[in-house]
Amino acid sequence: MEKWAFITGASGGIGSAISLMLAQKGYHLYLHYRKGHEEIEKIKVRCEQYGIHVVLIQADLTDLDELQNIGRTISRMPDVLVNNAGLTHYGLFTETRIEDVEQLYQINIRAPFLLAQMFTPSMVRRQFGRIINISSIWGMTGASCEVLYSMTKGALLSFTKALAKELAPSQVTVNAVVPGAIEGKLLQRQFSSEELGLITDEIPMGRLGKPEEVASLVWYLIQEDAAYITGQVISPNGGWYT
Repeated sequence: MEKWAFITGASGGIGSAISLMLAQKGYHLYLHYRKGHEEIEKIKVRCEQYGIHVVLIQADLTDLDELQNIGRTISRMPDVLVNNAGLTHYGLFTETRIEDVEQLYQINIRAPFLLAQMFTPSMVRRQFGRIINISSIWGMTGASCEVLYSMTKGALLSFTKALAKELAPSQVTVNAVVPGAIEGKLLQRQFSSEELGLITDEIPMGRLGKPEEVASLVWYLIQEDAAYITGQVISPNGGWYT
């Protein structure tokens, strides 16, 4: 039987790696994006080379109407939901604006909650489903000058644990993948090459992670072999935080 996965933020580094991994494994894909039209078109072409169907869904997840309209625009509810889209914020706690609080809440907390709420009824009916929330190492440990981001990503972990308990009787698993420092444009925008070198020096493995390594973990959690794993917070971080 064909399987479908819905991936938010699919045009980014981790999102595109997850998309390609699931395409290779035969999953048909709903790929959400907001602005990266050229990037998502390239990803779509690469995924379709594996003989699967790809449906692109453009939506601003801060817009409640656009978010809620997603469920009305897809023809087949997904078996897998990967809540990968996220928004960062860097700055002093005392200078954080209410607009920043609202925006990170909408993207990092409200969107994963509402998408899961949208898709779980069909998972429950099928007695199969996988929800994977992509959080951040700062959701586990907290980070100075990233208090708002840490707070929202930490909330995503509590959501994961609670929802896992509620859906377990229906054979639907819910887990969180919590990447450490992963190569890609996000880190390059946030840190200089010198700062990235200092971060790398702190990581016992001596390197940054790769998006494909995060994607491999996501794939494992989707498989039948992982059916007894739920409510877990798993962090690929090279031993940076244990």
